[in-house]
Amino acid sequence: MWASTARPVRDAWLGAAVCAAVAVITALVDPTKPGRFPACPFRAATGFDCPGCGSLRALHELTHGHLTAAADYNLLLVAFLPCAAAVWLGVVTGRVRPMVLPKRGASTAVMVLIMWTVIRNLPVLEGVLAA
Repeated sequence: MWASTARPVRDAWLGAAVCAAVAVITALVDPTKPGRFPACPFRAATGFDCPGCGSLRALHELTHGHLTAAADYNLLLVAFLPCAAAVWLGVVTGRVRPMVLPKRGASTAVMVLIMWTVIRNLPVLEGVLAA
């Protein structure tokens, strides 16, 4: 139980500031140019895209207003951001109580990430969900 709402709201604003800083850096530095950001270790080791592959490029495209290009780089990120923004808004306004993700929620999140990794690496979808 939360004794006060000050800390969760402060943490939500701190998280928003960090996310804004990442968005600004990604907007200014084009991740499609080689050598700007480190390569994905999962992709380097396996040759497959991980759930996060394309996220920097997707965020770069979003910060420039290119929703379709962003979805092409990482559809899961584009779908996740409005959900995260809604939860953040709920915490800041006091309508949503921050809580620890229950085991079932954590298991579901892991399964979604695994399914997304498999789906985006299917040869049938190559070029459709390219990273």
